[in-house]
Amino acid sequence: MQNSPSSPKRVLSKPHIATLILLAGLSALGMNLHLAALPSMSSHFEVDYRVMQLSVSLYLAGNAVVQIFVGPISDQMGRRPVLLASMALFLVATVGCIFATNVEVFFFFRVAQTVVAATMVLSRAAVRDMYDTNDAASMIGYVTMGMAIVPMIGPAIGGFLDQWMGWTAVFWALFLMGALTLAITYFDFGETAHKSGKTLGAQFAEYPELLCSPRFWGYSLASGLASGSFFAYLGGAPFLGTEIYGLSSAEIGIYLSAPAVGYFVGNFLSGRFSGRVGINRMVLWGCIINGVGVLVSLIIALAGADTFLTFFGFMCFVGLGNGMAIPNGTTGAISVRPHLAGTASGLSGAIMIGAGAALSAYAGFLLKPDSTAVPLLLLMFATAIAGLVAILLVILREKQLNS
Repeated sequence: MQNSPSSPKRVLSKPHIATLILLAGLSALGMNLHLAALPSMSSHFEVDYRVMQLSVSLYLAGNAVVQIFVGPISDQMGRRPVLLASMALFLVATVGCIFATNVEVFFFFRVAQTVVAATMVLSRAAVRDMYDTNDAASMIGYVTMGMAIVPMIGPAIGGFLDQWMGWTAVFWALFLMGALTLAITYFDFGETAHKSGKTLGAQFAEYPELLCSPRFWGYSLASGLASGSFFAYLGGAPFLGTEIYGLSSAEIGIYLSAPAVGYFVGNFLSGRFSGRVGINRMVLWGCIINGVGVLVSLIIALAGADTFLTFFGFMCFVGLGNGMAIPNGTTGAISVRPHLAGTASGLSGAIMIGAGAALSAYAGFLLKPDSTAVPLLLLMFATAIAGLVAILLVILREKQLNS
């Protein structure tokens, strides 16, 4: 039956850039808003910090799984329905976290929250749907820079909420932010994709072509291991801030944001200079800056001269290096097989987040009540060096192919 002239007809439109930033930021907020509250949450659930810290690594692991599947599913069904469904499920899972009666129930709903990773993946996919290559790169840069604001302010807000009203207030804030983003997306985000027509099996069958490419692995591991330093930091820094440096949850929230400041600058440098300098050199310098920042902090800690200012201050270099290495490494991974760009983006992201989940969990178990910052910094430095080796192997392989 045709619509009558007076019947309402929704006209789907391109989403505004602010909507895309909100979507990308919601996933990041879900990861880091509660970080400063981890010590008080471990007290509430009567578990060791190393157990409570699994809320970070489990979230990252679930995030990696979602990234593998959400791209092909949205190619088949469309971006809009997958986005709306993921945010609705995120709201339900967030309420489950708030009313969890024990840590096991909390972890169940915490993993369920990772469905919101679809918002980060599909906000970028929507940019690719709407713009050609050059404009898409610029727009994704804006989205990434906007998203970088979330890690800057998220832990600080979470720390103040925890100190003011308790840890559940952090998750109520997540719920309200999710509900607001869902409402804005419903009214602003029209369908941007042409459905692929391929079955999920046909799309997943393309994965081996990427997994057999040394350059794909090189770029993915370079960006993944560079970011691994940051994820290891997320796993251990709240404990160090509380137990070693004696900071309150509000103070931890502020200082945890240090890498995000550098990440914002690094993304700006990537947008400004990647085209001129080349992605390989940008990844290389990003890995070097990341490693040098951790090394200097490690030397200070080994000398017994570290303070919370030196520890958190040098994390700005970790963020700066990540802001240079991650976008350029991701671009390299996507460029290896241009006809598989969407699949490569999801798979490379899953590799990065999966490595982050493992490192975050390991960092949490490294630290004990009598620990110093040294074990965490050693793990971060080893990870940074591994990322540097990965991009050097990519550069060496390209020289051999071109010689």
